Amino acid sequence: MSDTAVQKESEGEEPKKTSVTKRGGGDPASRGRTTIADGVVEKIAGLAARDVVGVHAMGSGISRTFGAVRDRVPGGGKSVSRGVKAEVGEVQTALDLEIVVEYGVSIADTARDVRENVIAAVERMTGLEVVEVNIAVSDVKLPDEEDEEPEPRLQ
Repeated sequence: MSDTAVQKESEGEEPKKTSVTKRGGGDPASRGRTTIADGVVEKIAGLAARDVVGVHAMGSGISRTFGAVRDRVPGGGKSVSRGVKAEVGEVQTALDLEIVVEYGVSIADTARDVRENVIAAVERMTGLEVVEVNIAVSDVKLPDEEDEEPEPRLQ
């Protein structure tokens, strides 16, 4: 307290209080809310899953067939979220992935690697907690089978 405030207190007067008005109220990082669409998480997870060695493609045979047709239509674009379904909450997300593995790889090891890569990418990029990654292996790509669609490996 200043000398004047002490002097006024001793004389029985209330010291004047100066109020400082803060603008915005609190830390700038906590002002407002960020929402992340399911499709954003699906794209991140799809790219992360495709990056794992042993994953040949994403999605079931039918979704890959429809995707190949859509990819050939001008403006259709390649769907990186094919084979991925995300449920996004405010702080958590759960993912279902459908993959096709290459013949000869360990499915258990590939699924573990996909989980690790997807969880790391989604949590790092979104800040959401990934509570589960369910993986369904819908097919095995045999060495002599032709691709319905060539999927570029992202490295």
